[in-house]
Amino acid sequence: MSARTYLVGPFAPVKEEVTAYDLRVTGRVPPELNGRYLRNGPNPIGAVDPAVHHWMMGAGMVHGVRLCDGRAAWYRNRWVRSPAVAEKLGEPRREGPLYDPMDLAPNTHVIRHAGRTLALIESGPRPYELDEELGTVGPCDFGGALPGGFTAHPKLDPRTGELHAIVYAFGQDHVQHLVVDAAGRVIRATPIPVQGGPMMHDFSLTERHVIVYDLPLTFSMEAWSAGKLPVLWNPDHPARLGVMPRAGGAVRWREIDPCWIAHTLNAYDDGSSVIVDLVRYPGVFDVGAHTAPPPVFDRWTIDLASDRVHEQRLDDRPQEFPRVNEAFVSRPHRYGYAAVIGPMIEAMIPAGRELPDETRSNALIKHDLVRGASEIHHFGRDAAASEAVFAPSSSVSASEDDGYVMAYVHNPDRGAADLVILSAQDFTGEPVARVHLPARVPLGFHGSWIPDP
Repeated sequence: MSARTYLVGPFAPVKEEVTAYDLRVTGRVPPELNGRYLRNGPNPIGAVDPAVHHWMMGAGMVHGVRLCDGRAAWYRNRWVRSPAVAEKLGEPRREGPLYDPMDLAPNTHVIRHAGRTLALIESGPRPYELDEELGTVGPCDFGGALPGGFTAHPKLDPRTGELHAIVYAFGQDHVQHLVVDAAGRVIRATPIPVQGGPMMHDFSLTERHVIVYDLPLTFSMEAWSAGKLPVLWNPDHPARLGVMPRAGGAVRWREIDPCWIAHTLNAYDDGSSVIVDLVRYPGVFDVGAHTAPPPVFDRWTIDLASDRVHEQRLDDRPQEFPRVNEAFVSRPHRYGYAAVIGPMIEAMIPAGRELPDETRSNALIKHDLVRGASEIHHFGRDAAASEAVFAPSSSVSASEDDGYVMAYVHNPDRGAADLVILSAQDFTGEPVARVHLPARVPLGFHGSWIPDP
């Protein structure tokens, strides 16, 4: 597979910023959905070298749709203005606490906390704050209290309002578990020693524990200096997971089979055990060589008394980007949502390997983890679908799946994207609404439903 794959087809970057108002809708936007659906992803600006380019590289571009009173009020896409992006666009640089020497335009996630909309990337660069219309305010370090860049997946505790994150910087010999209170104050930073520069894209949080994944995908300064993606599979780096008390303290490490865990669905305490549902690549994940085993959906039961990890396969269909109703983060959950992204799976799997037809499709999956069942909403071979995000129908929803699932989906008939809104309780039925966007939305990474205050 050529690195050029990530510059063509559904991955191809868009070349301009677009603003459109009063978008056309097929179906009906639920009037209770008042807020913004935002999603971040890499979108190179200017010429890039196709020989070394990877999907994870490129300046962040945030795509957003504003829903209000049953209407799709606007769509915007905006590059995050790091100094390099601002220079290329002929704009003045934004002031703020830059991370030298490798400040980047965050391209991985976008969240809301303590009144700030934040674009995120890991390995050192600080989050960048965005305004309500996706303009860049500048880098943010919470008044000097943020010691490094958030990883891509901080967890918001829905009961305490605290944001928990793993923070680290390229080349350090430790990471930190950071807690930011609901007012945006950093109230605790607990160091966790690690060696070898592991990439920690995600972690897990329960009511009593923090779970971190120290795996063989590690940072490489040599690759970075050569203009390549700076993460490589290191077969000499042991694979292990660590469990730490949420309030801080010693980490208990357990060795596990070599694998890569990019994304977890959720975790919770169950007596003397911790339950983690996650997507796992069961083998060598050589992201630099563009090869990986197909990702599968697993449940890990971490027995804290015996230090054993029991692995259970929940679904062997290749899938990624698992998401849960955010009101259940760190607590027992029943439902989870994941994406089958055909172009992404095909790009990673070694050439010549046989793949089932459903792998080449594009779909969203709803898992019922109590019944051990799932439903799938198919979009078709050419309708590349992004990560699905759950939006509750109200702040006091009657059940865990009382709400909607939304994602950007390419519409091959129009050559542009739709924001597809599904009823979570009628998952395989017709979409409740398709908001027709005026432009393509390249396959990207993570996003959030940000309801109005």
